Amino acid sequence: MSATIRTETAIRALREGVASRGGVARVASLQRAGWSRHCIRLALQRGILVRVRRDWVAVPDADAELVAAARDGVVLSCLTQARRRGLWVLREDRPHVAADPHAAGHKDSRALVHWAMPLVPRHPDALVDPIENLLALVAACQPHEAALAVWESALQQGLVVRAALERLPLDAASRVLLDQAQSFAGSGLETIFAARLRWLRVRILPQVWILGHRVDFLIGQRLIVQVDGRQHIHRQRADDVAHDAALMLHGYHVIRVTYEQVLGDWPAVQDLISRAVGQGLHLAR
Repeated sequence: MSATIRTETAIRALREGVASRGGVARVASLQRAGWSRHCIRLALQRGILVRVRRDWVAVPDADAELVAAARDGVVLSCLTQARRRGLWVLREDRPHVAADPHAAGHKDSRALVHWAMPLVPRHPDALVDPIENLLALVAACQPHEAALAVWESALQQGLVVRAALERLPLDAASRVLLDQAQSFAGSGLETIFAARLRWLRVRILPQVWILGHRVDFLIGQRLIVQVDGRQHIHRQRADDVAHDAALMLHGYHVIRVTYEQVLGDWPAVQDLISRAVGQGLHLAR
């Protein structure tokens, strides 16, 4: 094999190697994997790779958030990484990143930088935080209800194990969330709903099967609350109306509220449910 063919083969393999690392990689790690500085320099000259910063390169179509993290010497964490992992995030107003407390200042003024020491050590090549670290930062960063929604989403999806979290040196806020978090909430919206009604001191069970369908909440023995998402239309709506009728014929009382009502007009929702409880509609007759 000629030197030219070997070089071309090495450059193609280099691009594949960077792509396999999420599209962004440290030069030092690539060299340890066997690629020479000459090969990396040729790939940069030909536009096969692009320079992110002195010791980082990326493929041209790499994930923009990962590129920004490498450029600024941080890792994606907290709400940003929670959203990337598919967890339920109520609101992400700007990027959330994490950095070593002893590192130099972050360059991107739009991002919220968390400087706390991580629970799980970060590898120098890492551009995203592991699930344990992002949950700890969410606990410190977000209001209790919003943080609880993220934690319950992680448990429900099986991304983290409760017993493993219990062994970590969690702070007080994280301990409270771990104590309260359940693993069967249907959505973050349901988490927030249940958290806001704890003061009623009545039994509230989420995701209960009744008459062949799952209901969002069973309060007491007979009061059912259904929370309609933003896509609650057409066939799903017709099926739910039929189920509501069946429930009422079997002695249940059904209250149906929307996503917008729970998040935008909670006092009215709370008043409706508290009046129903006050009338004893949650009790078996």
